[in-house]
Amino acid sequence: MTTPLIELCEVSRRYDDGPPALHEASLTVRPGEAVAILGPSGSGKSTLLNLVAGLDRPDTGTVTVDGVRVDRLGEAAAALYRRARIGMVFQFFNLLDDLTVTDNVALPARLAGLSRGEAASRAAGLLERLGIERHARAYPGRLSGGQRQRVAVARALMNRPALLLADEPTGALDTAAGQDVARLLTELNAEGQTVVLVTHDLALARSCTHRTIRIADGRVTHDLPSGAVAPEAVR
Repeated sequence: MTTPLIELCEVSRRYDDGPPALHEASLTVRPGEAVAILGPSGSGKSTLLNLVAGLDRPDTGTVTVDGVRVDRLGEAAAALYRRARIGMVFQFFNLLDDLTVTDNVALPARLAGLSRGEAASRAAGLLERLGIERHARAYPGRLSGGQRQRVAVARALMNRPALLLADEPTGALDTAAGQDVARLLTELNAEGQTVVLVTHDLALARSCTHRTIRIADGRVTHDLPSGAVAPEAVR
């Protein structure tokens, strides 16, 4: 059986004196899967994403991603881990407005030590692959929301990550642009990219993933094929 790309084992995380953001959560994601983490605001799904990305550490339990014990990494090692193994797409794009589209996309590779020419060449290939090569010299502020999210996806793929994490990637988009991003995630997964999508949108989960993990009050309550998600999964 294929070794899991992500394995969380009885992970708990509590902030201050409140209830746990995650409580003894366990799950696995195998290479090539497209998985949605579904739940209402405050359910713990963003905490789970941050633990997988190495942006936070669990109080108890273990987090292993692509053979790396992420829960053991210090700050510098976690940054290197994200740069080499994780691509992240956010709701509000997080593009740098004073850089061109090409420079935004090339930035992760430049930070990883790739030469300017090599980074630009790889960025050009990604922009063409995602159908936005004509905007290579434009600045993000001149693009539509859907176009900016495609730029953000290209940037996330720049260092050829094992895992693509998408945190509410359609939350700031209109319906048509959101559907376009959903199709893009589906296409990337069909090409072999492992995708973990964090969302509260049941329709998005059904459209571009084949497993949905429901979280409620910090606990994993369901792990089902996306088409089998109960309507009460989001309230």
